[in-house]
Amino acid sequence: MVSRVIPVDPFDLVIFGATGDLAQRKILPALFRRFCAGQIPEGTLIIGAARSGLSSAEFREVLAQNLQHVLDPEICSPAQLAGFLQIVSYVPLDGKTETGWGALCEILCGGQAGAAADRVQVFYFSVGPALFGPLAERLHSYGLTNATTRIVVEKPFGHDRASARALNQTLASHFDEGQIYRIDHYLGKETVQNLMAVRFGNMLFEPLWNSQYVDHIQITVAETVGVLGREDYYERSGAMRDMMQNHLMQLLCLIAMEPPAKFDPDAVRDEKLKVIRALDPVEPYHIVRGQYASPQQAGNEDVNYRETVGNQRSSTESYIALKAHISNWRWAGTPFYLRTGKRLKARSSVINVMFKDAPHSIFGEEAGRHANHLKIRLQPNEGITLSVTYQGARTGGDAPDGCAA
Repeated sequence: MVSRVIPVDPFDLVIFGATGDLAQRKILPALFRRFCAGQIPEGTLIIGAARSGLSSAEFREVLAQNLQHVLDPEICSPAQLAGFLQIVSYVPLDGKTETGWGALCEILCGGQAGAAADRVQVFYFSVGPALFGPLAERLHSYGLTNATTRIVVEKPFGHDRASARALNQTLASHFDEGQIYRIDHYLGKETVQNLMAVRFGNMLFEPLWNSQYVDHIQITVAETVGVLGREDYYERSGAMRDMMQNHLMQLLCLIAMEPPAKFDPDAVRDEKLKVIRALDPVEPYHIVRGQYASPQQAGNEDVNYRETVGNQRSSTESYIALKAHISNWRWAGTPFYLRTGKRLKARSSVINVMFKDAPHSIFGEEAGRHANHLKIRLQPNEGITLSVTYQGARTGGDAPDGCAA
């Protein structure tokens, strides 16, 4: 798919939880890249909001240091950084009390940003799900919303089905469904966005994309880092809620979905939903959970999960793997293997589509078997490899990159 810059009108963006890991490591660097690409127009206002008692100048200083740390020097030039910081401000604010809301109202309604009905205002909930309800309620009680208001909510969206439904009901009581964006930032990766083009834009693959020709599919997201710095969050969530039920499930949907009638958000959403509804319940014996527990090493304090989170009896998984089945005509009988974990051998996100052998080999068993497979590398070294060579006698092809602990 061709990358292009879509022009937008000036907008107001408030990031709740602006001092947190997600905002500093993902959201704000992404906004800076959009600024450098010319997609953030003059007159836009970006407001960070969190409990930390920082001034706007102090927040800009922290943000500048972080951007210089996480981005390549050629991307983060001094001139572009200075221009970006000019549109950034900060408000100390508590989502559960009235602290800071008056100052936020002053910026949005009394400053140059204004509160014009035709000006898009976006509130990004980069906080825990326990704050989604209080934030939504205060946005309404302080009159900070209008017809063009959008809210963006991040995972984890609750901790189980009941809490997710309760959150939906709370948000729906204050916002229309079209104003609520439940985001999965993993879909922002360029190679992930290209998955649909690989499938539906190439006659080479689509005719073979079914259980008649595909033996199984492996989706692996392996990380070399541990949970250092995210102990409280990870101990509550674990790998299942942090990665499996959102990021890997999105990849599964993109790989398994039927072609939508058109490249439209609602049409794509509808086809993804069909995949989720066709998923069989995963049997307990098809799930593997684990924790990383390497011996202590000099210079690395994050090599043992239980010691890192300070709970020697913790049962929270830092690794999970499961076998899933999709009961529809396209995929009946084809297993999908999903796995993700921390502190693995290599950092790698890869999708392996393993094709079946020919019905009959004329070369004999000594020639081995075909190991034809399509490898889609999401990170690092994004790309696609199609293997059509013989490899020695084996039963499952190569293991995905980074799956070894």
